Amino acid sequence: MARLRLKHVNAFVCSDGRVRHYFRRGGTKAIPLPGLPGSEEFMAAYGAALAAIPGNSAAEIGASRTSPGSVSALVVAYYKSSAWAALEADTRKTRWRIIERFRTEHGDKRVALLRKEHLEIMLAKIERPSAQRHWLKAIRGLLRAAVPSMRKDDPTAGIARIKMPKTRGHHTWTDAEVDQYRAHWPLGTQQRLVMEFALETTSRRGEVVRLGPQHVQNGRIRIARTHGSRDVDIPLTDDLQAAIDAMPKAHLTYIVTAYGKPRSKYGLGNDFAKWATAAGLPARCRMHGLKKGGMRRLAEDSATTHELMAVSGHRTLEMVERYTADADRLRLADQAMAKKRPAQNKNAGLTNFPTPAYKQSKKGL
Repeated sequence: MARLRLKHVNAFVCSDGRVRHYFRRGGTKAIPLPGLPGSEEFMAAYGAALAAIPGNSAAEIGASRTSPGSVSALVVAYYKSSAWAALEADTRKTRWRIIERFRTEHGDKRVALLRKEHLEIMLAKIERPSAQRHWLKAIRGLLRAAVPSMRKDDPTAGIARIKMPKTRGHHTWTDAEVDQYRAHWPLGTQQRLVMEFALETTSRRGEVVRLGPQHVQNGRIRIARTHGSRDVDIPLTDDLQAAIDAMPKAHLTYIVTAYGKPRSKYGLGNDFAKWATAAGLPARCRMHGLKKGGMRRLAEDSATTHELMAVSGHRTLEMVERYTADADRLRLADQAMAKKRPAQNKNAGLTNFPTPAYKQSKKGL
């Protein structure tokens, strides 16, 4: 049976017998590779790690076999561009998978001959709107890199943004659900600390796994935000401070595996789902909903939109206004009902007099 040999990939056997694979290049941090070698999940992560290396010759794999002006040649050039390097690691991983599939199907075709109609046909074959959106973003980024060296215009420019079905998204945790989780997982457990981090700092799982003692100083915490959000420096709440104080400070990150290693954000998301279930919470209670729950609580405490942005790191008002709009409607409803009650009380002491009888005319007496 042939063995798959991949550059910069190292395998480690854990104490429980499981084999874990990491992408490790000299002088760089090891990157965990999910799945089995050769699987789509594994190869997507491996390709993204290769392409992320500045000036990496591996980003030019197949360059000698590509013809100038072809889709394959464009892909090679795009992986070396500043636009590709500027993307978040997770974004590169997602787009790499899409681009490589596009390259496999159309790599030998001329970029200059691609038309908007061709791309719309490809897009229509994708069933789910979310997958369509990811595909269009990835291919749009690729083809923009072709201007002006391989073509004069961007054929995706006339394709409208994919509209997603209206949904409330991730469930926003309620105060009762937060209390139930806290009652099950006491202070001093990682399960409790993860929840407090996500809720009290409105953080994503990829941000929570990075937090360590070096980020906490003088009653404040510094958080490197992901997904294009701004980094923040915010005060610690009493609940989060208590959760941090109850934990040992033996590692560079607060959240570690049973072997003292930093957790991956994917593993943490899966584990948190199990922790929430163990606390008796329904399946809708997942980790990202804690971020939304934290935003809701701040909005209900009269935090303004710009104050929320200073905590969450969001760069646009659009995302944050969802939370303030709901909170504002709640406050307005409360104010309206409060105005109604005094008006009712004002008339509480009045007696309803009976309607006077019909007065007969003198003529009829």
